[in-house]
Amino acid sequence: MRGDDVQQGSLFSYKSIEDRIPADHSIRKLREYADIALQRIRPHLDAIYSKEGRPSVPPERLLRALLLQVMFSIRSERQLMEQLDYNLMFRWFVGLGMDDNVWSPTVFTKNRERLFNGDIAEHFFDEVLRLAQDRNLVSSEHFTVDGSLIQAWAGQKSFQPKTSSDDDQQNPPPTGGGGGNGRKGRNEASDFRGQKRCNETHQSTTDPDARLFKKGGDGAKLVYMAHLLTENRNGLVVNTRVSHATGKAETEAALEMVSEVPGTNRITLGADKGYDQRVFVQILREFFATPHIAQNNTGRRSNIDGRTTVHAGYQQSQKKRKRVEEVFGWLKTIAGFRQIKHRGLAKVRWLFAFATAVYNLVRIKNLALSAK
Repeated sequence: MRGDDVQQGSLFSYKSIEDRIPADHSIRKLREYADIALQRIRPHLDAIYSKEGRPSVPPERLLRALLLQVMFSIRSERQLMEQLDYNLMFRWFVGLGMDDNVWSPTVFTKNRERLFNGDIAEHFFDEVLRLAQDRNLVSSEHFTVDGSLIQAWAGQKSFQPKTSSDDDQQNPPPTGGGGGNGRKGRNEASDFRGQKRCNETHQSTTDPDARLFKKGGDGAKLVYMAHLLTENRNGLVVNTRVSHATGKAETEAALEMVSEVPGTNRITLGADKGYDQRVFVQILREFFATPHIAQNNTGRRSNIDGRTTVHAGYQQSQKKRKRVEEVFGWLKTIAGFRQIKHRGLAKVRWLFAFATAVYNLVRIKNLALSAK
């Protein structure tokens, strides 16, 4: 017998939000690990709040909501609040009850600013990494480093001269028609050909911390440069950096991250051929780090000779170093770091550290489930 499509809302529900999340759902394991890390950084959260006044939104709920935004590729805070309003799994993960009111996007962003002003993302990253170390998932000897560009939330038209000068008079800002009627439009056409534009003389009026930079075959864009240090056992991130985009940024950030590796034992460091530089290789060896860097033999002599490449460990490092590309791929396609929607180096650093912590959480969860 065919059933009728009768829609009648129930006055009461006798099933709790906890019961609606399947017991074997993988998000339960993710919430478990996230709560352990949040509990450990509680003293740092307490330090950024006053002991007087009206209670704010609990920072643990803000961070869980941010974690969902990163992991489920939610583009804006408004969409995140919409999801929290009707998505029961999101409500459960954040810690909201069935009938709890969801924050407005403005309230959420204002409360989130307090977290931006502290080192909460770095502390959260450290505790997530400690979770992996407690489970023996992290190598202490073999690492990989790499860098990639993050496109800034600023357009080419915002890249204007820092101060007016005679050169500005010779190279005025580009203009163009906004339509066929001869009037200037809101988004005018631009032509930068023939103009001298560089970071020493020009700056973005939208995001002053972004830098005009060209890498590979792509054209120059306003970008930041992100850096990762991963371990080779399971491809987990052990250190991060975000810097201005310069020609020396990758090697400088790599040396900083390597110098922070704990312990005094010799380590190996895998990298692509862009790191095959004489000074960089020399300093690495002074740090008791064996450079397992891909050889750059294009029109030159590589700084990595046969004494290094003859070992099986070198070949293994070259295979393992590809995992760092998986991290950048996840950050750009899932976490929204192909083009960051926030401005300012400090804020981009905070978000990048938090997003890599989320990546580690997801990776730890997947490793735990696959081990069963």
